Amino acid sequence: MIKSDWYKKIWTLEAKKYSWVETTEGDVDFIIKALGLTGKERILDLACGFGRHSLSLARRGFSVTGVDITKEFIEDAKKEAKSNSLEVQFILADIRELDYKNEFDVVINISDGAIGYLENDEENLKIFDVIANSLRAGGKHLMEICSAEHAAKYLPKQSWYIGSNAVSLAEFIWDAKSRRMISKGYGITYGEIAQKPEPTDETSVQLYSKDELEKILQQRHMKIIGTYADYQGNEATDKQMRTIVCSEKYI
Repeated sequence: MIKSDWYKKIWTLEAKKYSWVETTEGDVDFIIKALGLTGKERILDLACGFGRHSLSLARRGFSVTGVDITKEFIEDAKKEAKSNSLEVQFILADIRELDYKNEFDVVINISDGAIGYLENDEENLKIFDVIANSLRAGGKHLMEICSAEHAAKYLPKQSWYIGSNAVSLAEFIWDAKSRRMISKGYGITYGEIAQKPEPTDETSVQLYSKDELEKILQQRHMKIIGTYADYQGNEATDKQMRTIVCSEKYI
């Protein structure tokens, strides 16, 4: 059984080997284009992991603060920033505990950014409170999350992704009653003797429909300004598991 606080314990730097890490620079290209960024914005990266997007944005001249709950990730991100002479602030914290007020032009939650990870609905909504509170009026938010519409129609399923260093495998189950997606991930690294892989992670994530997100954001003086299926800017439909949602704070 997956423990309710799974998100505090499963992450390690093995994640740096995952095939989807190779898309980081393309992800950032899209973020800049989709949000119309100029390079002068102050950006908050929530659940930043080992800082791959924060570091890329900093290389491009943005002022970036990255926050994550995993000590190993934050220590590695700080080391990378220092070795590359990048001015990035990395903070070890539970993102629910942040108390920023109207300080950032942009907030991002990439690869879920912990949205839906928490113990119950009330706790999950606290992340949206942090997002809205941290943004200045006119500030923009981008989140990459899994789609409840897709889960309800197409799960259970398996997927795989071939990268240049490894193959990433995953299986997904939809619990309609709790509206949570249960997943297991596996990795096979090239150049090593093949073994039957054990799950590298097992997660339980609350998913949201577009209508639910619109309501949640509206309650926090935010509105959706664009939805996409991927970092190539294709139109979001229920046929894709992941959805990128861009929104703006209007007060």
